[in-house]
Amino acid sequence: MSKWKDKFKILLCGKKELMEEARKIIVESNDVHLLYASSPNFLLGRAVFNLPDLVLIDVEADRTLLRSAVKEFCEHFPQVLVLALATSADHRDAVELVKVGAEGYYLFPDEYRKLSEEITMLLNEWRMNKRKEEFLELQQRTYDFSQIIGGSPRLQEVLRRAKKIIESNAMTILITGETGTGKELLARALHYNSSNRSSPFVDIGCSALPENLLESELFGYEKGAFTDAREKKIGLFEVAEDGTIFLDEIGDISHAMQSKLLKVIESRTMRRLGGLRDIPVKARIVAATGVDLESKMKSGEFRRDLYHRLKILPLEIPPLRERKEDIPLLVESFIQSFNAMYGKRVKGINPQALQKLLDHKWEGNVRELKHSVERGVLLQDGEWLTGDDFEFLLTVEAPSRKEEAVDREKQPQDLKEDTLMLVVPIERASLHEVQRALAVKVLEHVGGNKRRAAQILKISRPRLDRILNIGNNALRDKL
Repeated sequence: MSKWKDKFKILLCGKKELMEEARKIIVESNDVHLLYASSPNFLLGRAVFNLPDLVLIDVEADRTLLRSAVKEFCEHFPQVLVLALATSADHRDAVELVKVGAEGYYLFPDEYRKLSEEITMLLNEWRMNKRKEEFLELQQRTYDFSQIIGGSPRLQEVLRRAKKIIESNAMTILITGETGTGKELLARALHYNSSNRSSPFVDIGCSALPENLLESELFGYEKGAFTDAREKKIGLFEVAEDGTIFLDEIGDISHAMQSKLLKVIESRTMRRLGGLRDIPVKARIVAATGVDLESKMKSGEFRRDLYHRLKILPLEIPPLRERKEDIPLLVESFIQSFNAMYGKRVKGINPQALQKLLDHKWEGNVRELKHSVERGVLLQDGEWLTGDDFEFLLTVEAPSRKEEAVDREKQPQDLKEDTLMLVVPIERASLHEVQRALAVKVLEHVGGNKRRAAQILKISRPRLDRILNIGNNALRDKL
């Protein structure tokens, strides 16, 4: 029975001559399997052991027996399509068979092409559904909770809490953590381990879009809502249906968008731009951020009510430097993955190289570690990764107490920590110019490391790029 599991099965039931004609119009391919039943008496029994996707049945049989067999079959297997075939027109047969469950009635040879088109359409639909199922199975394997590698207590506690809330679609989830810790991976794991896994997972980077574009992407708009709205657009909240919508970098959205999002979360409804009707929002909302929302709330940059609405049950992914016991497990997993990807035969990593990884700060977290191992595996011709494979990692040694004391002595008495001074001409002292001058100074201070600069400024990388305005030639020269 499992032999034909991945085939589109067609059951032919009736006289040999007619069934032979029917077989000729069926698309011959590797994913089609034909079953046979010589009489309506055997129709149900044949289907019990090998359920077909389509039944083609000959009406040239005892009318009472045929009607009874089709009725019984359709009652047991209502999901299977039954099409009746005949060589002579008899509308009474058609009416009787449709009454008991048949979906169509075709006359040979007059409707030969029509039946062929119907079978082709059903086969194509089956193939599309099969590809969808295969994709879903792949996503489930890829984003299973077991794929989030690590045995550290803090990470295991996050996963334990996540598993408890996967079936509650009404609950809005906030995932926090530094860049590269795996916030999107956890969001996808929540989705593909829930009962709504076959529904869409829709993700959007909130910081990557201007406010007006973000609003139209999330909510959609009606035709004529604004000058360029030539037709209706469905928003991502609707596209997600009863699945999941993932709002990445939610800490960077404007106050206006915060208000609109708060209304969606509280009322579970939304309205398209230019629309008059409230549309139910069925999707689970999963938000993520790498910035300190509590600090932004206290400074007035983030709405207090939205912050508390999001933080009902937060999931905070710890940075890699706080769970270094997971590094050996992660390295082993990455080596296996990249061996398969690049056709390599790396067995593992030697102790000296592993110690080098354990000593590294990993400001880019798991993503940085993954890319480092990928580079090592790709360039390694031997069987073991060595310290030479990670020479590009900059290991920053902690200063001695004596050096720290000397540094403090060199500082002015009122400046005991790293500080910076901004000089902006009063004529250009706009908020934007001050922000840009501050970003440039911090970037210079960290040696051009944008990731570190964004962490110090407590903003996302995309927002830092916008502030710096990299496209400006004068600024580029300055950097």
